This record gives sequence, C-alpha cells and structure tokens, in this order.
Amino acid sequence: MGVVKLSHTYRYNIFTFRVKKCYNSVSVQETHAPLPACSNSEQTMKQKSDFRRLHEQEGCFLIPNPRDVGTVLSLASLGYSALATTSVGLAFALGQHAGQVSQKATLAHCRDLVAAPPPLPVSADLEKGFGDSPQSCAQTIQAAAATGLVGGSIEDHTGEKSDPIYSFDLAVARIGTACVARDALKTDFVLTARCENFLWERPDLSDTIRRLQAFEAAGADVLYAPGLHDLETIKTVCRNVTKPVNVVMGMPGAVFDLTQLAEAGVKRVSVGSALARLALARLALVAFVTGAREMIEDGSFHFGDRALEFAKIETHFAP
Repeated sequence: MGVVKLSHTYRYNIFTFRVKKCYNSVSVQETHAPLPACSNSEQTMKQKSDFRRLHEQEGCFLIPNPRDVGTVLSLASLGYSALATTSVGLAFALGQHAGQVSQKATLAHCRDLVAAPPPLPVSADLEKGFGDSPQSCAQTIQAAAATGLVGGSIEDHTGEKSDPIYSFDLAVARIGTACVARDALKTDFVLTARCENFLWERPDLSDTIRRLQAFEAAGADVLYAPGLHDLETIKTVCRNVTKPVNVVMGMPGAVFDLTQLAEAGVKRVSVGSALARLALARLALVAFVTGAREMIEDGSFHFGDRALEFAKIETHFAP
C-alpha cells in the first residue's frame, strides 16, 4: 500500500471554521491559513484528571468497555484503571439497533456506570453527539460532563447508510464546537474525535489522516479511526498526528498484542462492543435458550445446576 506522507504543518487550502463561544452559530469562511486550534487557556487552568494523565504516561493502556454496572464491577476487580462505554453494547442490552438509543437513555446509563464503586474514570461513546449540527455536539459535551464522565467521543458518522460520513467541513466544525464546549467546562474533560471512514466502506487512508489532523488542529485531545486492520496502517496514522491515538481491538481480522500496538505508536486501546458481543455469543445464548426451553417444554429446572454460582460471580464485586 502507498504510504501517506502528510506533515503536522499540513496547511488546509479549504474552507475552515470559526466557532463562536455562545454556540448559537458557526460561521464558515474560506482561508488558506492553517486550521486554528481552539484556545486551551481555560483547559490549562483546570486540574488534570487521572484519566488525562493516563494519556501522558509511557506506553499504551487498556480501556475496556463494560455494558452495565455488573461488568463495571467485574472489570474494576481485575485491575483496570479506566473504562469506556459502548453505545452498541447499550443498544443491544436495550433491544435496540445501534445508533437508536436516545441521549437521555445514554446519559442515564453513563450516570449509573460513573456511580458504580470503585470510582474509576469513565469516558463515553457519545456517537455523533445526538444531532447533526455543531451545536448538538456542544450541548452533548456539556450534558455528558454533568453526569461525572471524564471524557467522551464524537464521531463523523451521520447515521445514514446512504451517506454515512459528514462532509469534511461540517465534521471539523462539529469537533471544533465540541472543543469550545469542553474548554468552557469547570472540570477536565478528554475529548476524543473519531473518523469512521474504515467502518463504512470508505478505506481512504489519506482522507482519514486529513480528518484526524484537522480534528487535532481543532483541539481534540485524542484521535481515533476505528477499523484499521493492519499494523502498517496504524503506524502511518500515529506518525501523522501528534495527539494520542486510540485503536479498537476485538474486531475480526485485527489481532495484535499490546506490545505491537505500543511499538506502532498507539496510546490507548479499547474494545468497543467486543466484550458485550462476547456476552451475547453463541455459547451464552445457547445456554440461556436451553434453560428457557427446559422450563417451558419439560417443566424442569436442571439448567440451574450448570449456572455459575453466586459466590463465584460475587468475587468480582466489592464487598
């Protein structure tokens, strides 16, 4: 594959944006200057969160994705230092399609995970910010921070299969406005900007890097392009940005260990919906259906002998 060579000083000879602090308008003007980053003056005045410090340490760290309070407690008992929500896992738990869970339900779920002991940092998958406009992204960041979340991601996926990715200009404006909202918060909030090209049959590495660079220039704290399936592509992405890069594992065809990912330049590794999908995998589903069928067809309850004992489950939970 061809290597994309884009420098950090790449100048955007395109339409760029200026975001007003009041969030009620986004003006777009033509310019040949580099894309201006959001001011971080307010950000530097805040106390750094433990979550942000994880992004500044050497090597890469794991941020698994629980689907409910029970799995939060289980992951905490195993020694994980931070967690991230999974929008797909939540949707499946609610019997809904991905992308159809409301902002209200999502934030209520986030609030529950944040409140679960012990108090681990939780970042949220905020999908597209529950709206198409830059203003909706700003409002979502404000609402997310109010739940106690320490971070969240905004993606450039539209939610429409026929036209899955926002235009470059709108995608960057959305991240820029989210950054302004982040800067106005009283607490530290780590904003992750996602480029979804590779998840929606648009494996355009050049455009993906261009978008990530623009998101970085707009002020995003972490950059994320889910769906990168080989180490060379991951390395290329990491070489062409300066902010921490998140990579998702647990997807078919992408099996690398932490050492390989760290050597590629990755800072943070999540697993998206993989753990939630594992919980819904064939063996677990077969066991559930087998037990339900035994009750209604045989009137017996022998399946209980095969269920995991309370004591074994509770070893994952705090006393």
